[in-house]
Parts: sequence; C-alpha cells; structure tokens
Amino acid sequence: MDIYKTPLGELKIQVLGHASLFMQWNEKNIYCDPYSEVMDFTGMEPADLILITHDHYDHYDEKAFSRVATPKTTFVVSRNVADHDERYVHLSNNESYRWEGMQINSVPSYNINRHNEQGELFHPKGVGNGYILDLGGFNVYIAGDTEPIPEMKFLPEVAIALLPKNLPYTMTDDEFIEFANYLKPKYLYPIHYFELNIPALARRLDTGITLMDPNKKK
Repeated sequence: MDIYKTPLGELKIQVLGHASLFMQWNEKNIYCDPYSEVMDFTGMEPADLILITHDHYDHYDEKAFSRVATPKTTFVVSRNVADHDERYVHLSNNESYRWEGMQINSVPSYNINRHNEQGELFHPKGVGNGYILDLGGFNVYIAGDTEPIPEMKFLPEVAIALLPKNLPYTMTDDEFIEFANYLKPKYLYPIHYFELNIPALARRLDTGITLMDPNKKK
C-alpha cells in the first residue's frame, strides 16, 4: 500500500482493480466500489466505511461488499443507490457528510459525449458521485465514472487524484492527461482502465505530478 502523511493522520491507499479501492486511515478500513470480478473480498479487513459512486454492477456489487460489511459499517452512496437500503447515507452532487473527522464531499461525475447506441449517456448528469475526502486540507479525489466536465474548474486543490481512463465509458488517454494537468495533483492514479501504458502517460504529465502504477507490487 502507498503511504501518505496527512494533517489528520497516516493514509494508506491500494488500487484493487477496476475502480475498486482500499484505504486505511487511523486504523479505519475504507473501501470504494468493491467489485467481485477483480478479487475475492473474503477474509479482507472488515469495512468501517464503504463509498459507492453509482449503481452500475461494477460499482455497486453486493457480492463484493457483503464479504467486508458489518452491522457497524457506514455506507455513503449516490442517490440512485439509496433505495437499496434505508441505512445508507445518500448524497446528491455537492453535498457533504462528516465521518470520524473526515469530510466527505460529493462532486459531479458524468458523461457529456459518451452514450450507448440508443443515444443515452452512460452516466447522466446528477446521478453518480465523485468524492473528495478532506483530511484536514489534504484532499483525495475519487472521480467516479466521468469525462472532463465544466465542474472540474471548481474542484479544490487535491493531493491525490484517482481518475478513470477507458472507452467508451469515461476518458480517452488525451482527456485523462488534460484533466490531470488541470488538477495538478501531487499523486495521480489511473483506475477503471482496459489498458495502461505508464511510461507513455507519464511523459505527458506536467512537472510535479507523480503517476502511480496501480499494478506495481508493494
């Protein structure tokens, strides 16, 4: 796991595959979009917090999160996931929730150009969430399934960004680079990708952005 120092304690991050993330912060276990097709979650650390960006099967996967959820697990989810369970904390875009001293801010995550054969956007505006985890001003941005969107101009400074990179659902390589160079995170993780060429992407990033290889063995 990659380790970062924040004003509110040590943060560890591991990309599990696809859009699935595992984080540890102050002895709390946090998962985002756990997905059973990338790994078996049986025996993994019990979840204190599970974040769900939207209700597509590869993000809201009951088989996966049932392996780590407990009666004490907090779920923070997008509005279209809220109907699945009345216990969930549901956030619309631009809403916030405070958990254990961490501020969880939901931000827009959607398509502008990417749609299916019927002309329906894969991710319509206002449905899914990205999340910014604010650890005392150290911001971790989990973008969700999105393209570069106008709202990115209003995002705060982020230390870590996790951005999707795959067609036809999210971003091209060019858009991934454009988005990253605008945000200028200190550390950048590609997620939700079908193919990944770390050296080729790294050459196109602005100075000061470290591209993290999610496949690198820790």
